[in-house]
Amino acid sequence: MDKKSLSAVVGTALLAAASSAMAYEAGDMVLRVGVANVNPHASDNLGLDVDDDTQLGLTGVYMLSSNIGVELLAATPFKHDIVAGGAKIGETKQLPPTLSLQYYPMEASSAFQPYVSAGLNYTTFFSEESVLGDTKLDDSWGLSVGVGMDYAISDNLLINAAVWKIDIDTEVSVNGSKVGTQEIDPTVVMVSLGYNF
Repeated sequence: MDKKSLSAVVGTALLAAASSAMAYEAGDMVLRVGVANVNPHASDNLGLDVDDDTQLGLTGVYMLSSNIGVELLAATPFKHDIVAGGAKIGETKQLPPTLSLQYYPMEASSAFQPYVSAGLNYTTFFSEESVLGDTKLDDSWGLSVGVGMDYAISDNLLINAAVWKIDIDTEVSVNGSKVGTQEIDPTVVMVSLGYNF
């Protein structure tokens, strides 16, 4: 095989490989499933700390264009120990659904798709327990920012890694009396497998 023929074969193979890479287009949906860790960075205004937890994480993305997507982050309930002075004094469960607008700067046909996001978080607390008495944590609204990346491993399958920083503040009540506001402000890290359809 001469050099010209070899070049043609290699060029055709590269073109075929490039054309088989996943491409984001308006109207595409991307579903990702993986593990998500919520690591609170609680302030000490109430002298409390909140332990981290790992659960099943889910994200769904609807592509408005090849570069803009809308993402919903969801998960199975996270359970956190509440600690004061190094001792556990209670626990709570929470769900933090987060709606974000994403921007993908790369060409739509690129197998590597980094992105940035900004959005709104709603966190609901439930199943609160405490040695202090009847404890209630109010639900929270706050902003979120994030970064992430998709990498295509086939026409439809991808791997994803993402990090969000979320503003969560909750009003704490014990036995019906408000005792103050607790800032939680977690970092959420998720690694997942996704499908583009």
